[in-house]
Amino acid sequence: MPLPLDGITVVAVEQAVSAPFATRQLADLGARVVKVERPEGGDFARAYDTSVHGLASHFVWANRGKESIALDLKDERGREILEQLVAGADVFVQNLAQGAAARLGLDAAALCARHPRLVAVDVSGYGPEGPYAHKRAYDMLVQCEAGLVSVTGTPEQPVKAGVPAADIAAAMYAFSGVLAALLRRGITGRGGPVEVSMFDALAEWMGHPLYFGMYGGEPPARTALAHAVIAPYDAYPTADGPLVLLSVQNDREWRRLAEQVLERPELGRDPDFATNVARTGNRAKTDAAVAEALAGLTADEAIGRLERAGIACARLNGVAELAAHPQLSARDRWREVTSPAGPLRTLLPPITLPGSEASMGGVPGLGEHTDALLRALGMTDAQITALRRDGVVA
Repeated sequence: MPLPLDGITVVAVEQAVSAPFATRQLADLGARVVKVERPEGGDFARAYDTSVHGLASHFVWANRGKESIALDLKDERGREILEQLVAGADVFVQNLAQGAAARLGLDAAALCARHPRLVAVDVSGYGPEGPYAHKRAYDMLVQCEAGLVSVTGTPEQPVKAGVPAADIAAAMYAFSGVLAALLRRGITGRGGPVEVSMFDALAEWMGHPLYFGMYGGEPPARTALAHAVIAPYDAYPTADGPLVLLSVQNDREWRRLAEQVLERPELGRDPDFATNVARTGNRAKTDAAVAEALAGLTADEAIGRLERAGIACARLNGVAELAAHPQLSARDRWREVTSPAGPLRTLLPPITLPGSEASMGGVPGLGEHTDALLRALGMTDAQITALRRDGVVA
């Protein structure tokens, strides 16, 4: 089976995480993605760190499967080249600083007016209008503005999410927005603008605590690994050290936990524990009963006993354990891609389409495809040399 986006061309003036991660999803599904970067240094995410054999981990993660062209968009000749690329594209994505795209004539509304079949995506921090429209929007700052940090952490200390949640949220809505707009174009023949902001995306993800707080009178408490309204639902130490997490979702499960794991069946009937409302009201006593039982078991013993009892459980893994996770190996989720630093292991994308496999292209070097793309536009070697000499391309 062909990949669903075979034949779709995407041009992206993108940087950091939100837009690049969105366009990587499109590349995974077969789209040709042309990444436009600055000649001097390119996407600044290339310089975030050097942990992947000298390459930046964010960049490697969000940019496989793309072609890189380095253009100076402040130069008229660079903008003319970009316009030619866009003229042959189905999708355009940008996440420049608010107002920068409009100054270059690259905002979604302007592009769609010139190219009616184009799907043009503006990814921003806070949206195109309102008092925050021109506010700098980095992931941690948006996590704070959207309230995510207020519900994450311990009662004493709020913390940001350990992954760029605002960037990822915006990326996935931009990705799905492109798919929806392409579907509409297939019906109407017209593309159109798509707007996604990091703040709006993360505000949507805050739905549970938002409604809980608006209608319940106060927001859910920060409870670290515990759950604000379910008990027991936490991590507990075991005899050999590792933490084991478990979750009891209803009172039937609690009775099984009490009988088969805690080996204290009387707790299943005790009014202080018999219902979830009672257990959350007596959280300290509930957690103490569970902790006492698991402290006498190794992690493997605890997991085995919980699974036999049909209680949801997990290990508290780190990134090393994730990289070696048996589930990823058993399902053959690892692939190898090329990069300027040599071959790299990478995971298949989460969307599986039986009968076809995701396009797993390499991580591009800065300007790696500049010459090939310019030649495809009809330029001669002499013209390309002149542009390179003047710093318009790299």
